[in-house]
Amino acid sequence: MSLDVRTVTASETTDWMRAVGTGFLAAGTPGEDVVADRLADADLSRVQGAFEAGRCVATFRSFAQELTVVGGATVRADAISGVTVTPTHRRRGLLSRMMATDLAAAKERGEPVASLIAAEYPIYGRYGFGPAAWTAGWEVAVRRAGFDPRRSGQPAGGGRVEMVDGADVRRVGPEVHRALAARQPGVVTRGERWWRQRTGAAPQMDHEKWTEPFYVVHRADDGAVDGLMVYDTDDTWGDAGQPLNTATVRDMIALNPAAERALWHYLCSIDWITTVRSGRRAPDDLLPLLLPDPRAARMVTNMDWLWLRMLDVPRALEARTYGTEASLVLDVRDDAGLAGGRFLLDASADGARCTPTTRSADLALGTGELSTLYLGDESVRRLVDLGRAEEVRAGAAATADALFRTGRRPWSPDVF
Repeated sequence: MSLDVRTVTASETTDWMRAVGTGFLAAGTPGEDVVADRLADADLSRVQGAFEAGRCVATFRSFAQELTVVGGATVRADAISGVTVTPTHRRRGLLSRMMATDLAAAKERGEPVASLIAAEYPIYGRYGFGPAAWTAGWEVAVRRAGFDPRRSGQPAGGGRVEMVDGADVRRVGPEVHRALAARQPGVVTRGERWWRQRTGAAPQMDHEKWTEPFYVVHRADDGAVDGLMVYDTDDTWGDAGQPLNTATVRDMIALNPAAERALWHYLCSIDWITTVRSGRRAPDDLLPLLLPDPRAARMVTNMDWLWLRMLDVPRALEARTYGTEASLVLDVRDDAGLAGGRFLLDASADGARCTPTTRSADLALGTGELSTLYLGDESVRRLVDLGRAEEVRAGAAATADALFRTGRRPWSPDVF
């Protein structure tokens, strides 16, 4: 039978969402309320499906996103999600067809980059993507952490931690997140639907049964909210009746180290909690060193997370700031013909100018490698040593590292 790859209509959304569930090993058909909620927030012109005999067998969608880059500015991103191919239809080029259509449309719209969270590492490099921000997670043995439980409600340096509910989070959370996005490279936008879904105010898929978490905020001395933590707990007891409960963080934003320390101190001081799992944090997160005994924190996750793909090299590179003042000629290869070329980057701490050039290249690399460097999380020297970039001019790798690398690593707290 022939395969029809095209945009999805409103009447096909239920079948499309069922196919997404199949691809992610979650069987079942979404309810009408779930479909209606998705349609209210969807741009169907950016939702693709492959159909055979009237049944959806592959899925792909994108949506508008803002990505914070080095220096605090944002760029428009073509955020890609819901990418699946039904097991019976793999190896037929369906993903390649949908990806090519989407990236060409994003290029036409003028979006400088595309973004995604990769379910598997080997898939997206062949489409010009590269891992631009990693994520880490820790497990804290509370009894070894060393916090004084008697001071859990009295953070050092003032301020206070207070419990709130989902409605409070929907009210104050977006402002706290915007403050984080104003300075943290790798952060992406959270829309109104995001906050409703994460606080139980939106319909959930059957395989995503909603359980109400606990919500706390940290208030500074002036009463302003400068930290937010969402967590849940299990109910585990030892054979002798001792509590062995684990608290798992679903979301945590802190706008300063004092708020961050206070929130971790609070969580590590709750009665019956013997283990804390941090959820997704930056690989250089402060958590272990905020503990009186850093050895109480064991890293349990360290993996690639946010992947980017250059679509407009000059606009993307001009959007961020750089660690020093220097010029660099980049020869960028792009097999898809979307963003390749030779570009002169004149950069400084205040910004940059990037223009096409015929000058000899200093550094040659692919779009995936340039995307990996974009937020400052990778070493050019390491890419050269791996054979993934070529140092055409001696010393170019050191110059590029001085330009692109940042003091703290990028962090993208969200999945999309």
